[in-house]
Amino acid sequence: MKKLKPNQRKIHRKITAISAIPLLITIVSGTIYSILQPLGINAFWLIKWHTGNFGIINLQPFYSIFLGIASIISIISGVKLLQKKS
Repeated sequence: MKKLKPNQRKIHRKITAISAIPLLITIVSGTIYSILQPLGINAFWLIKWHTGNFGIINLQPFYSIFLGIASIISIISGVKLLQKKS
């Protein structure tokens, strides 16, 4: 079994760390909104957060693309780290 290069682990850690907070915001805001909506509570600001609009900072044009690409890269690099090298 070959030892994985430390560089691969560093890349995986950086990408995962960078994408963790936006993913968490997206998950939490979507979940809370879906719980509040049937109760008749209008929390449309949660949908704005869910899509990357944080008031002064509006990342909507890039937010979904960033989350998608970061997730794919994290998954691929994570799978590569788990695979046994022959």
